Amino acid sequence: MSSNHTQHRQKTAVLFLLLCLCAAGLTGRLAYLMLYRSEYYSRQARELHQRERSIKAARGRIIDAKGQVIAANRTVCTISVIYSQVEDREAVIAALSGRLGMEADAVRKRVEKRSSREIIKTNVDKETGDQIRKLHLAGVKVDEDYRRYYPYDSLASRVLGFTGGDNQGIIGLEAVYESWLKGINGTILTMTDAAGAEIENAYEDRIEPAAGNDLHISLDVNIQKYVQQAAYETLEKKGAKQVSVIVMNPKNGEIMAMANVPEFNLNDPFTLNTETAEGISEKEKQELLNKMWRNPAINDTYEPGSTFKIITAAAGLEDGAVKLEDTFSCPGFRIVEDRRIRCHKAGGHGSETFLQGAMNSCNPVFIDVGQRLGIDRYYHYFEQFGLKEKTGIDLPGEAGTIMHRKENMGLVELATVSFGQSFQITPIQLITTAASIINGGTRVTPHFGVKAVNNDGTVIRRFSYPSEEHVVSEETSRTMRCILEQVVEGGSGSKAYLPGFRIGGKTATSEKLPRSLKKYISSFIGFAPADDPQVIALITIDEPQGVYYGGTIAAPVIADIFENILPYLGIEKGEETVEETA
Repeated sequence: MSSNHTQHRQKTAVLFLLLCLCAAGLTGRLAYLMLYRSEYYSRQARELHQRERSIKAARGRIIDAKGQVIAANRTVCTISVIYSQVEDREAVIAALSGRLGMEADAVRKRVEKRSSREIIKTNVDKETGDQIRKLHLAGVKVDEDYRRYYPYDSLASRVLGFTGGDNQGIIGLEAVYESWLKGINGTILTMTDAAGAEIENAYEDRIEPAAGNDLHISLDVNIQKYVQQAAYETLEKKGAKQVSVIVMNPKNGEIMAMANVPEFNLNDPFTLNTETAEGISEKEKQELLNKMWRNPAINDTYEPGSTFKIITAAAGLEDGAVKLEDTFSCPGFRIVEDRRIRCHKAGGHGSETFLQGAMNSCNPVFIDVGQRLGIDRYYHYFEQFGLKEKTGIDLPGEAGTIMHRKENMGLVELATVSFGQSFQITPIQLITTAASIINGGTRVTPHFGVKAVNNDGTVIRRFSYPSEEHVVSEETSRTMRCILEQVVEGGSGSKAYLPGFRIGGKTATSEKLPRSLKKYISSFIGFAPADDPQVIALITIDEPQGVYYGGTIAAPVIADIFENILPYLGIEKGEETVEETA
């Protein structure tokens, strides 16, 4: 009896000990959760009873040189449903499909999806959003959002670029300056019960969005409008494939206008501007869209032809390999090694000075200048002028120069490069290099961005760009301005002449590859005033029909543009005197 009693007491003691250990463990666990994990579980509880909705931030505007808004925002709505709060699904499906222009099955699939929040449609116009809000449909949320809006539709479309469904920049300045333009989204936090339904009159936590900064750019809407109009007229008149025009300040690299026609509608960037989408696959359509969005002035290279003689002339003068009064002979061709290279004038120009050769755009003269320099020196100036590097323009996808390797250049390659063939550069590279030759010898960076300004008007950043001085001497620059003014006064660029204005420039007619197709790019680069250049412009006309010579069809377009924009820029007519050279 005594033994049984002892065993019973031992079992009771063990059980008590085990209970004490369990109690101690539970107490310890409870203390751990309350003291060390309290913040985590409090956050979990809050999240369980909170629902978060995003408030989109307004994107910064893009503003031109004169204060005109060229990219803004329009209020739109995002329609969504909260599954646990929907009371009459059929009524919701009918109302949303009818007002949003969507198939009922597509709406049903989203309404019946068990999720905390399902978006039905974005970028809904505010009027429609307000109509849906007034229906007071349980579980349907209408949140205001922003959509990018371009007041001028297709103006400078490839320069400005556009935004996607998430309001993020895709191409152009919208993409490059994304970090400055985008804002910081806000949030709305609402309380819900255990079933996920919002609690009426419950506290709502709201974090306001911060709008993006405004981007001020050098592009001038008035100049852009006129340039784009002139480009379209040329496109239609000449039946060309494409026309590009760049207008720039040669002293600081600020771009006043850049037209690439045909442009596309920025407010409808996924609709093809020339091609039909009928009968093509999605992949083919996307390829056509990518082609439409390309900026030929930046992204595409071409053989510059005779406009590149500006570079050869500057290199020859800078090196001392040629002087204005040096005499040359042009029989209509030049034989280099085993190659007979023609001049554009089949009968030749006969005896002529270097100045006359430049005015005549004579190939043999520039071949001779290149040969005098030699491969090493010519390549040296090619690099010194910055032609081997990209310009650094603030637009995406700039293409680089396609040039012979120095070790692969022979006398024939040197000859063809000397008058602008057998290599390729971009239009922006050509105008930038020409600007450095006529502005006194400073290589500038072409650009659009000027400054970023916040909502209260404070300048957040003034953008700066690198430059390189002494690309050529002031003497060479002055001589080149004189030569190119003579080209317009009485040479191949005479159709760019404007009475009362001092215009300098150079024409080009380059044959596209393969040569057998007989397709051309006609171009002209001009600047004014010739003694102190304030503006430089380049036009390229791709595959013009009929007469295709640059001096005949490209030079008059720049003359027409200058006649209209020079007075606008405060450049008035003056005495018609030619700058003297040293």
